[in-house]
Amino acid sequence: MTFFETWLRTLSLLAFFVCILSNNAQAQSVNVEAAKKEGKVIVYGSVVPQAMDDLHKGFEKKYGIKVEYWRGSSTKVADRALTEWRAGRPGFDVVEGNRGVQFIMKKEGLFIRFISPSSEKFPEKFKEKDGLITPWRVLPISILYNTELVKAAEAPKTFDELLSPKWKGKISMPDPSQHTTTAQFLQNLEKFKGDKWRDFVKALAKQQPHMVESLAPVTNAIIKGEAHVGITYIKYVKQYKGPVAYVLMDKYLTDPNYMGLGAKAAHPNAAKLYIDYAASAEGQKAIAEDGEFVLYPGIYPPIKDAEKVAPNMVFMDNPTEEEYKKLMAEFRQIFFAK
Repeated sequence: MTFFETWLRTLSLLAFFVCILSNNAQAQSVNVEAAKKEGKVIVYGSVVPQAMDDLHKGFEKKYGIKVEYWRGSSTKVADRALTEWRAGRPGFDVVEGNRGVQFIMKKEGLFIRFISPSSEKFPEKFKEKDGLITPWRVLPISILYNTELVKAAEAPKTFDELLSPKWKGKISMPDPSQHTTTAQFLQNLEKFKGDKWRDFVKALAKQQPHMVESLAPVTNAIIKGEAHVGITYIKYVKQYKGPVAYVLMDKYLTDPNYMGLGAKAAHPNAAKLYIDYAASAEGQKAIAEDGEFVLYPGIYPPIKDAEKVAPNMVFMDNPTEEEYKKLMAEFRQIFFAK
């Protein structure tokens, strides 16, 4: 073996061992006693409070740490966190939201690296290599409908079927000129429709949909009969009481959600413990019981055919902040131009 060959082999072995060491060092320990001394954790999140109840009660009972939870749409969560950060007065320890807005906040430096030991069991495709945000749930989107107003056999089976004249004025959806996740969803229809995705959006606008501020109120509109069908998360069939069901599809555009540890968290140890608990089997079971699709292997929400949804999820791409602005301006023109 020549000197050059020996040198290359040595470099390869060094790279191999560095890779092993770095992979083994991924997860970071959590100081439980320090977390308990901090006494509370402040969380900004996009999940409706009733769906977080079991998770928060389990965390508080196990560790004696109070959870102060503020809820808004992912867009509003990001707006509040960014406003506080830019003013130099961040009030959050943990921020939870969809991938798109988490990336925007991450880029501005809101988060500090933390890799939860419990999240090590999650599929690799969900993990962010820089460790600045922790995956913990996924949000498949489908069509929901009012079972008292629409028979299952007559419900639209695809998004294209929403363009039928019979659904005109009977569809609810978030305003894509204001709601980032809906803007992201409509743009990602390109994965199924190619260049014709804009034609679909324009046709959908002509259906005169009932616009709401975010995905959660879509379900309220359906239950109240203000709309017969709507575009929103599947999980709401469990989280809202009323005559509502979802359409089983071949594929579901899906948005992973993440938690980020505040770079200037007032309660950093409690925040780490909270994130790790949310990613643990115990925490994942608690949130799944409330209808959430989670990442821990073998855990599903108590929703009919949930196990059929998980294998058919297609992850949405994430626009940049600038791309979001352009998309939302375009949708404002499409949906509201006179």
